[in-house]
Amino acid sequence: MQEMAQDAIIVRGARVNNLKNITFSIPIERLTVVTGVSGSGKSSLAFDTIYAEGQRRYVESLSAYARQFLERMDKPEVDEISSIPPAIAIRQKNSTRNPRSTVGTQTEIYDYLRLLFARVGTTICRVCGRAVHRDSPESAAAETLSALPEGTRFYVLFPADAGLYLEENGANRPRARKKVSRDEALSANAVKAHVMSLMQRGFTRFRRGAETFELRTPEDYNLPDFNGVYVLVDRLVARADARGRLVDSLETCFREGHGTAIIETVEPEPRFLRFSERFECKYDGTVYAQPEPRLFSFNNPYGACPTCQGFGNIIGLDLNLVIPDPSLTLEQGAIEPWTKPQFDWARDELRRFCRAEKIPMNVPFNELTRAQQRAIIEGKGEWGGVRGFFDWLETKKYKLHVRVFLAKYRGYTVCPDCGGGRLRQEARDVRVGGKTLPEVCALSIKDAAAFFNSLQLTPEQSAIAERLLLEIRSRLQFLIDVGLEYLTLDRLASTLSGGEAQRIQLATSLGSSLVGALYVLDEPSIGLHPRDSQRLIRLLQNLRDLGNTVLVVEHDAEMIRAADHILDIGPAAGELGGQIVYEGNYEGLLRHPTSLTARYLRGDLEIKEPKQRKKPGKRKLQLRGASEHNLKNIDLDIPLDLLVCVTGVSGSGKSTLVYDCIYAGLKKQRGEWQGPVGAFRRLDGGQYLDDVVMVDQSPIGRTPRSNPVTYIKAYDAIREVFAATREARAQGLDPAHFSFNVPGGRCDVCEGSGTVTIEMQFLADVELVCEECKGTRFKQHILDIRYRGKNIHEVLNMTVREALLFFRDVPKITSRLRVLDEVGLGYLRLGQSATTLSGGEAQRVKLAAHLAKKTGSHALYIFDEPTTGLHFDDINKLLHAFRSLIEAGGSLIVIEHNLDVIKAADYIIDLGPEGGEAGGHVVACGTPEEVARVDRSHTGRFLRAHLARVKAEFFERRERVDEFEETHSI
Repeated sequence: MQEMAQDAIIVRGARVNNLKNITFSIPIERLTVVTGVSGSGKSSLAFDTIYAEGQRRYVESLSAYARQFLERMDKPEVDEISSIPPAIAIRQKNSTRNPRSTVGTQTEIYDYLRLLFARVGTTICRVCGRAVHRDSPESAAAETLSALPEGTRFYVLFPADAGLYLEENGANRPRARKKVSRDEALSANAVKAHVMSLMQRGFTRFRRGAETFELRTPEDYNLPDFNGVYVLVDRLVARADARGRLVDSLETCFREGHGTAIIETVEPEPRFLRFSERFECKYDGTVYAQPEPRLFSFNNPYGACPTCQGFGNIIGLDLNLVIPDPSLTLEQGAIEPWTKPQFDWARDELRRFCRAEKIPMNVPFNELTRAQQRAIIEGKGEWGGVRGFFDWLETKKYKLHVRVFLAKYRGYTVCPDCGGGRLRQEARDVRVGGKTLPEVCALSIKDAAAFFNSLQLTPEQSAIAERLLLEIRSRLQFLIDVGLEYLTLDRLASTLSGGEAQRIQLATSLGSSLVGALYVLDEPSIGLHPRDSQRLIRLLQNLRDLGNTVLVVEHDAEMIRAADHILDIGPAAGELGGQIVYEGNYEGLLRHPTSLTARYLRGDLEIKEPKQRKKPGKRKLQLRGASEHNLKNIDLDIPLDLLVCVTGVSGSGKSTLVYDCIYAGLKKQRGEWQGPVGAFRRLDGGQYLDDVVMVDQSPIGRTPRSNPVTYIKAYDAIREVFAATREARAQGLDPAHFSFNVPGGRCDVCEGSGTVTIEMQFLADVELVCEECKGTRFKQHILDIRYRGKNIHEVLNMTVREALLFFRDVPKITSRLRVLDEVGLGYLRLGQSATTLSGGEAQRVKLAAHLAKKTGSHALYIFDEPTTGLHFDDINKLLHAFRSLIEAGGSLIVIEHNLDVIKAADYIIDLGPEGGEAGGHVVACGTPEEVARVDRSHTGRFLRAHLARVKAEFFERRERVDEFEETHSI
């Protein structure tokens, strides 16, 4: 153990989870990487010890009132932690479910955009297309004198009916006292009263058309109303020295004319200039809402689109559900609801309509012309069409069965009013740089950065927007630096992957310019292409250089190399982990003799590519014309019976291709998919597959009773073993009595979960150990049954490796448990709650379950970044498991950025070349060696360097270590 630094977080005697009473230090204002095999205790050290204590102390420093709104943190099991700053955790998890939350709102960029549009936005009249702005006497005078040639004589006027009628402003509220409606005829008394009011205020001269007339008494006004009549305030000549008098006259017009002033030139063909102190178009009088920040908030009723309430979509008729398979003809039942017997009459009407309109019934719906499709859906003439049919059903929805029927064809569709922009029309009338706020948010982050970097503003606007633009540009750049340039600002936060959500939090943290904090991150490199790794490292170093302490749980070799300080936890997983194997800098780690991490970094151990790659055979999937999202109408042949890797930079279209097109398309063909399917012309080859399985990182269960041993079906055999003991048979117990999922042997108080939840009304619920069973889950007479000296509770507390040894004579159990160990999960406890498993662990449990079947069926297994949370050694085990699946008859498609997995693939499909709109092309296909030769491929370039790594690099690294040892006299 090296000597503790003075300016460091000192931890003594940490015993959380599997940590073995360890003592270590984390330098302040440095980048520290925690590494080690999966399950060695990295998260226990970083999150359950360091972060938990930092957060707990910060919360305790707050008032009792503030603490009631924050998460209650228990004190971690540790002797002492000193010098710990307030802690912020940025986890590899997307917990956002709010449908209003977007990338823009999460990064606070949207808040700055609202201010920018409110302060310097230009409202464009939706009638005439001219700019709308509020005039002042000074601005109106300046515009008048600049617009008129010097010496031009002109009148200064305001409408004579100002204040007479009910006027309304943009918010639909009365602006003046109601005297009479414009729809009502004016009585002679009303006209006379209004003229008297004007004369009492000193206005006796009026203009109508080209005529000027002056009144001496109200009775001199002989017109029935005030249409086209203006009050003459002043007569002037356009000269520089007339500015002061003109400003005074315009002030009078704005005050007496209810915000309106008119300039009329004294010419045979007079020109008119109209000015308004109200926020309205001076050319057509359309009134607009004054831009203010709340007008641009879709979370505020004032700014949200009234139709969709700011969500951007509405629940309505979903044509994808009405016509789920457009390749069917109308005769074959392309319109699904009309295939029901009770609506045969609607189908008969369709036939009559198609006969009359000469629309073929035997042509696939997607091959009909747009006009023909529109006529069938929207209706034509007396034919109501599909929409008319559903409108008719809406009138019958007081009947339960009709409501149920309608619900089957409802879905979220883009709001017809705001077009998905979420804001009301008045907000969408405002533009900056020629774009509305929804249009700016629809740009990719890369395009948005280019837009704001080239934005041209007037000097006055620049002075107002300088600070706002600085924040917007810097935050957009932070998002680019973490490899998220392909996202759009209006992307829903709930649709982000865990890695994307974590990097957004990281970019937001940089934007907040917080100093003196402790940031704890969980594998920020997840989902990041090797091209972007260096940018991420620079970002973390910038966070450190601001004056923060950065603690990162990471397996990436580049990240480990860039660390100021390294903690290697191990030596193995579970009970064999929890110790500090190494603490120090990178060069010191390289010379450590026993560290598993060091042995991989040195090259003593390596993840080798297969000696002979499997070659593609005749069995393959053929995808044609894939054009979903950013895919560019691509054609692909995907060989089966191989390990196929789909690669590419973030946002290049990998998930769209694999999940939306291949997985959903194959499931749809098998009748196992109800949701939308990605756009493509054809997908062939599904007949070669017995099953299609998505092995994702979703939880294996959502209750504390779900656990790995039940998921892989090993617990059934364990229960049978206990039920077969002499004591169990004597008491008449069967395997069901040893289940915590059904009544019988389980504890009746906690129902087999081992804990009870106490509802605290206005505070967070508290979970306590069950007092009846003391957390054992079972009744006492069940716990009295023992097999080889252990009861069922003690067996469930065993790790997988311990259980393999314990049940070594029961092949039915060990055959299933062994696959958990083979995928690197030997450290898990048999009864460990599924809710405590990480996404990577859940994915490997699912992989183990499929390995345990070994049925020899030709199934297609799809994985999305299976190396999440895996150490080099765990990746080795994972690749062995992949080969076992293939040998059992399976085919694998793996989305992956990890070069060790990519180089081990039999076949690679590389998408790109960039993310977002610049992606969606097939850049390269073939073996790793073939892809490595493609210069246009980012993956190929990094793969080439990875494959070319030879012993010379190893010796060079050893020479650096020897030089380091000599310099430091080691």
